[in-house]
Amino acid sequence: MKLAHLPRTAAFARTALFTALSLTGLTPALAQQAASSPDQRAAQLLKRMSLEDMHHMVQSYNNMMSLQQPSGGIGAAGYVPALPKLGIPALQENDASIGVHNYPIDQGPGKQPAHVRGEAGNATPLPSTLALAATWNPEIAYAGGRMIAGEAHDQGINVLLAGGINLTREPRDGRTFEYLGEDPLLAARIDGGEIRGIQSQHVISTIKHYALNDQETNRLTVNANIDERAMRESDLLAFELAIEDGHPGSVMCGYNKVNGVWDCSSKHLLEDILKDDWKYPGWVMTDWGADHGVMDAMAGTDQVSGIDAGSGFSLGQTSSSFGAPLLKAIQKGDIPRSRLEDMTHRILRSMYAVGLFEHPPVTKPLDAEADAQVAQHAAEQAIVLLKNDRDQLPLHKDVKTVAIIGGHADAGVLSGGGSAQVWPIGGPAIPAVKGPDWQWKVYDPSSPMKALQKLLPNAKISYDDGSDPARAAALAKSSDVAIVFATQWTCEGVDLADLALPDKQDALIDAVASANSHSVVVLENGGPVKMPWLSKVGAVVEAWYPGARGGEAIAGVLTGKVNPSGRLPVTFPQDEQQLPRPRITQAQEVDYNIDGAAVGYKWFDKNKLQPLFPFGFGLSYSHFDYSDLHVSTQGDRVMVSFKVSNAGQREGMDTPQVYVSLPGESGEAPRRLAGFQKLALKPGQSRTVTVTIDPRLLATFDVPGHRWTIAAGSYPIQVGHSSRDFALNSAATVAAATIAP
Repeated sequence: MKLAHLPRTAAFARTALFTALSLTGLTPALAQQAASSPDQRAAQLLKRMSLEDMHHMVQSYNNMMSLQQPSGGIGAAGYVPALPKLGIPALQENDASIGVHNYPIDQGPGKQPAHVRGEAGNATPLPSTLALAATWNPEIAYAGGRMIAGEAHDQGINVLLAGGINLTREPRDGRTFEYLGEDPLLAARIDGGEIRGIQSQHVISTIKHYALNDQETNRLTVNANIDERAMRESDLLAFELAIEDGHPGSVMCGYNKVNGVWDCSSKHLLEDILKDDWKYPGWVMTDWGADHGVMDAMAGTDQVSGIDAGSGFSLGQTSSSFGAPLLKAIQKGDIPRSRLEDMTHRILRSMYAVGLFEHPPVTKPLDAEADAQVAQHAAEQAIVLLKNDRDQLPLHKDVKTVAIIGGHADAGVLSGGGSAQVWPIGGPAIPAVKGPDWQWKVYDPSSPMKALQKLLPNAKISYDDGSDPARAAALAKSSDVAIVFATQWTCEGVDLADLALPDKQDALIDAVASANSHSVVVLENGGPVKMPWLSKVGAVVEAWYPGARGGEAIAGVLTGKVNPSGRLPVTFPQDEQQLPRPRITQAQEVDYNIDGAAVGYKWFDKNKLQPLFPFGFGLSYSHFDYSDLHVSTQGDRVMVSFKVSNAGQREGMDTPQVYVSLPGESGEAPRRLAGFQKLALKPGQSRTVTVTIDPRLLATFDVPGHRWTIAAGSYPIQVGHSSRDFALNSAATVAAATIAP
């Protein structure tokens, strides 16, 4: 069957992208107005706006590094002042991938920073975004987004610069921890969930950084080279799927170049793909200072962000590309007035769609306990049990002596640095340490040791800071169990040189494991790390940056109060030599055509490399069996159903994964993740899972034909526990089809 330019999911109902606004409590006039679509409302308001009013809307001012705030400013990252005469509220834009960021200002050597928005500890940190991806649970992401946006709304913020979805092409990237792993489908489902959660609270979310902003080294200048097909089937597919799922109000274009053109100057990325192919109705904002001239407006950029307005905050004296140069370009006819109208319409449309007019932020106290529980629940599902020889975990309730070593585990848990940093309620567990620039190294005040003491009240638990491996080994030798907390701090602006644990922690772990065969390693890290000591330790727990209640979540997993259910969203390589680029690219050109669309596990599969731990991997204290596989096809849709059974003795959660292979050599790699579902099962319980595969995951992108193409043939289907562990095999017979881009 030939399906010429089949619309994908009715183009995800493009004419109704956003949720309907509640009319409760509105006046009859406002209720009638709100009954109109966001587009209709934006069009009506636009008719009342002058050229100056529209120009006002397309510039956002840097408002995050000064304790002297302009009138109406609250110290968020960006600020578009209100237009009271038109009833347009201010845009208060804030970083918030993991929680509401409060910008620290260095007060000098040895001093803790002041904060732009008053008291430092005023937000709840979720686990890192990579940890959210490790839950493989969009519902957890939705709850986390809802919590973050609730706290933002209670602080006067109505736009969050969240939704980071750059794929992990470079695991040494300093921002790996605030992205969502290496697979487009997984990243999109988690990102879509978080964005929907944020916007449910009448707070606009961005999605960022569009596109190929995949390393921090030379991030302001680097050019990412990649061919069109590979880009469409990898990084852009992640954005496309997440936009369809989450409907973010804004897209943030990145700093880098793609194929020689700046992200925010790329008509191909912004107009041809985002707005024309995907019919995206919201607005494009630049990253802070990522504009490169007034003609960015004609390329598809709608708003310039991070304009330095000076100490006096004079709105009329800026160096913005969209300041005086934009007005002059319109006067000369280089940019039509209709383009400025479109830019403004897009901003207003998103404001109406998410409810900014009817639901202004109202400052009020946070429900810190309820929000911390959201963070803890996320951390519990994010923790990945990587190794558990001889069932060393969970710790037996009768254990007598436990050695806790390193990682400041007596005080708290590590978090990542940069614009995703959250200054936690109550302040850091230990004094924050200044990073290489404006970043701070912060430990959230949730002590794994104290949490373990509560869960193991009869055990003697001793702590050693790990600074002397010989002393730590002596404590380990005298204890029934030794638990080493190993940390790796990463941050925006700085990439890692390699994947080794810093500060000689490998030697510490080796010494402890040599002294006590009952040794456990708990990792608090931003991404994959090497493990030269793996064969010597009994168990490895990947905790990521676990957030506000990370200590409680880790203790729950170690003791069995929580059955671990996290799965890796990234491949852990044996070493850097297995990566497409063994050394991180320091030059101004990075060649992503080396791996193309074969990102992460696809690269390992394509090149027959054995990773340290594969994508999708994670152990449980229970055991899950798969059976009764059925595959059916209806038009361009492939449905896969199978039974999942808990064959263990404990209640737990499992995440069966469906992978598809394309016929012949047409795919970028031997297989693609095509679906997954997380479910909870009691011992002996079974459930049937049904996964419908998105047609684009059966397709390749036909560049000359400007369409997705599905080849007729047999598509192998595999169901398993990871990208390398399959229990069920079948195939789908699929007819030829084409899909609109």
